[in-house]
Amino acid sequence: MTSDPRTAGAERSASASSTSAASPSPTSAASPSADALEVDVIVIGGGPVGENVAQYAIEGTGLTAAIVEGERMGGECSYWACMPSKALLRPLDVRAAAAHLPGITTPEIDVDELLARRDDWVSHYDDAGQVQWAEGAGLTVVRGHGVLSGEREVTVRAADGPPRVLRARRTVVLATGSEPVIPAPYAPLAPWTSRDATGVKEVPGRLLIVGGGVVACEAATWMRALGREVTMLVRGDRLLPSAEPEASEHVRTGLEAIGVRVVTGSSADDASRDGVAREADGQSGIGRRHGGEVRVHVAGAAGRATGGDSNGAGTDTDTSTGPGPSTSTDGDLFTADEILVATGRRPRLQDVGLDAVGLSPEDVTGDALPDWLRAVGDASGEAPLTHWGKYRARVIGEEIRDAALADVEPTPPPAPVAEGRAVPQVVFTDPQVASVGLTERAARDAGFDVVVAQVPFEGSAGSALLRDDASGVAKIVVDAVTHHLLGATFAGPDAAEIVHAATVAIVGEIPVDVLRHAVPSYPAASELWLRLLEELPREYRHAAPRGPRA
Repeated sequence: MTSDPRTAGAERSASASSTSAASPSPTSAASPSADALEVDVIVIGGGPVGENVAQYAIEGTGLTAAIVEGERMGGECSYWACMPSKALLRPLDVRAAAAHLPGITTPEIDVDELLARRDDWVSHYDDAGQVQWAEGAGLTVVRGHGVLSGEREVTVRAADGPPRVLRARRTVVLATGSEPVIPAPYAPLAPWTSRDATGVKEVPGRLLIVGGGVVACEAATWMRALGREVTMLVRGDRLLPSAEPEASEHVRTGLEAIGVRVVTGSSADDASRDGVAREADGQSGIGRRHGGEVRVHVAGAAGRATGGDSNGAGTDTDTSTGPGPSTSTDGDLFTADEILVATGRRPRLQDVGLDAVGLSPEDVTGDALPDWLRAVGDASGEAPLTHWGKYRARVIGEEIRDAALADVEPTPPPAPVAEGRAVPQVVFTDPQVASVGLTERAARDAGFDVVVAQVPFEGSAGSALLRDDASGVAKIVVDAVTHHLLGATFAGPDAAEIVHAATVAIVGEIPVDVLRHAVPSYPAASELWLRLLEELPREYRHAAPRGPRA
């Protein structure tokens, strides 16, 4: 299933066939109501993960499934996260490449057209295409907020009607996604969240971003390009704390080059704003100013700030559509027109009725669930990435399907290495950061004896040709015992297009002496792989000695 509402049907398979399967009786103690809907599988959450698990659970069978969704079918990714953010960032990436290639003129940014492109890619926040696909795949879409109300039972409450009871003959799946975490000092300010950043309608002249993770870094990139002043308040000592430090430093350098001010080691001890708009907590307020001027006091932040001019303004006006008012500081006091809090997300499990079946959120994230209840995607506590959630949805959907069909051989479970370490991720900043598997530190902390190879991203002809002044880093982490790849990180232009080879190598447990025979094209950026493998000790060109791990 794709997260793009405009092409939703293209990547999904056809609807289920008429093969029959026996189903157990529901065991809820409650009496079914006259209008209760009974299906084999109920999925709470209509995002890409929920759609995938429902599809894979019933395809090619006579099984039935219902998806319960209280907002838009397609979920967070389609309207508020992956799709709108990349719709905003891709033109900026093309512009940045053009700015670093002699012989062409740097394109200008048209803010209205950029936001219009975003609106096109989110189907103008209309989920009709997603609903059409779901119904075409044989899924029943139920509108409203669904909660567990008993074993294999879900009660759905909609704004325009009485509660509706749904019963599952087999399985209920929680695919409720995640919700932003707002630290206490910022909660009274009605701050922007990622939805406001991707759905921006009123571009603030001065923006404070609290956080240094993926959302914070990507939002800083497009908000600065919209011509506004951006200051990042980062609690830790670097951006992207889970990435390789070398990659984090390149991202910081890139953000500062376009005029973003980065303040590390900053934790607010006081925050206020001049009034909160009435619409701040509703759909109509998304992407609009949530109130008056924001003031954040950070103890000792001034000495840790880099980038921007003395007033916190950007120094590179080339990427701006016009100067905006400066994000001002008075010692450790930061003032701005709006504040975006991007300090992480947590599984959305507080309002799904777990207490009705004697469970807690910890039971869900700890995989301590009864056999009739599953969780997938962000709600499960696994890596909060759409592509990983969709993969896990396909796996779990097939497990549900196979358990229902006695005449089908169960699908073998995924290899343990794929389950644990082959989780790719791309941060679409400039430079991009693409990674998979373990960082050097994570591998050592996990007890691996490792060998590391590192080269400049511009270290091959193909990658250097991407931009005449390209810079970045490429790094691989190799198990010194088995010679298998444990992790890889690429920070540079178009790095997203290089990392999948590393994912394949980790999943396939391919030793590096075999990878040497996968010849990259010349001159392509993938030739970085040859450079990295040549940086390993010479003995890694041959098979590792056989024997048990030390």
